[in-house]
Amino acid sequence: QPVNKTCSYFIAGNCSYGERCKFVHSWFVGDNFSLLTPLQGHQKVVTGIALPLGSDKLYSGSQDEMVRVWDCQSGQCVGVINMGNEVGCMISEGPWIFIGITNSVKVWNTQTSTDLTLDGPVGQVYALVAGNEMLFAGAQDGRILAWKFNAINNCFEPAASLTGHQLAVVSLVIGAGRLYSGSMDKTIRVWDLTTLQCIEILTDHTSVVMSVLCWDQYLLSCSLDQTIKVWVAAESGKLEVTYTHSEEHGILALRGMHDAEGKPVLFVACNDNSVHLYDLPSFSERGKIFAKKEVRAIQIGPDGLFFTGDGTGELKVWKWVASDPTSA
Repeated sequence: QPVNKTCSYFIAGNCSYGERCKFVHSWFVGDNFSLLTPLQGHQKVVTGIALPLGSDKLYSGSQDEMVRVWDCQSGQCVGVINMGNEVGCMISEGPWIFIGITNSVKVWNTQTSTDLTLDGPVGQVYALVAGNEMLFAGAQDGRILAWKFNAINNCFEPAASLTGHQLAVVSLVIGAGRLYSGSMDKTIRVWDLTTLQCIEILTDHTSVVMSVLCWDQYLLSCSLDQTIKVWVAAESGKLEVTYTHSEEHGILALRGMHDAEGKPVLFVACNDNSVHLYDLPSFSERGKIFAKKEVRAIQIGPDGLFFTGDGTGELKVWKWVASDPTSA
C-alpha cells in the first residue's frame, strides 16, 4: 500500500530509490485534476499569469524582468518581452493586459496592439484589478492609483489616488460595488467604488495581508499570520469574521474556481512550497500541489484549466477532470 505522501527527494530532484520509493513521485496528490504540462523558461519567480479574452496565448510575468508568451495549443514559448524591470503583477481584462512594474503600469491591447504606459505609482506595483470601467494599481508606497477608461480615445485617464495604507498594497479585489485592498500594514481597507472613499478598515490579521478574494457574499483574506479569514457583512453593514481557517505556514495566495462537477474549490498557496485545495464551504482537503519553491501565482483558465507559477520560474498547466461514475 503506497503512502499517500509525495517524496520530498523527488521534489528536490534527487531521490535515489526511483520506482522502489515508498513515497509518491508526483507533483500533486488528489483526485479529479491532473498536470497537463510544465512550461519552462523564466529564471525567477512567476508573479503573474494572464489569459486575454479572444486570444490563444497565455502570458506570464516574472521577477526576471521578462513577459513570456505561450501558445496554448502547442505549449511552446512564442515570444519573450524584456520589460527592463521586475514584473510585480499581471492581469488581463477583456483583450487588455496590465503589467505592474516599478513606478508604472504597462498596458497592451492584444487585439489592436495598443501599447501604453501609465505613470504615477511610486515604487513597485504589486497588485492590479480592473472593474467599473476603472483600473486600480496598488503600489509600494501604500497608495492605490485609479485610472478611468476612456472608450472614445481608447486610453486610460488618471482618476484618483486612494491613500490610507501605511505600507505597500499587495492585493486588490473588486466585489459588490466595493474595492478591497490588502497591505503589508496588516490591514484590509474597504473602498466604495462610486465615491472612492475608504468606508471600513479591517484589522484582524496580525501580519501582511497577502491576498483577498470575493466569493458570493463573502470576502476571504489570507496572511503570513497563517490564517484565512472569511468575512461576511453583519446587519450593521460592517464586515465581521465568521470563520478562521489556520494553516501551519504563512499563506501567499488565494484563488477560487469550480471543479469539473461545478463544486467550489479554494486554492491556498503556502510558503512551504505547497498549494492546498479545499472544498468550500467545508474546508475539507481535496488535494495538494507541490513545487520546488513557493507558488506565488495561481490563475484560472477556461474549460477547467488552471495554472500555477512558482519561485523557480516554472509554470504548470493543470486541468480538472470529471470523476468517472463507473469506477466508484
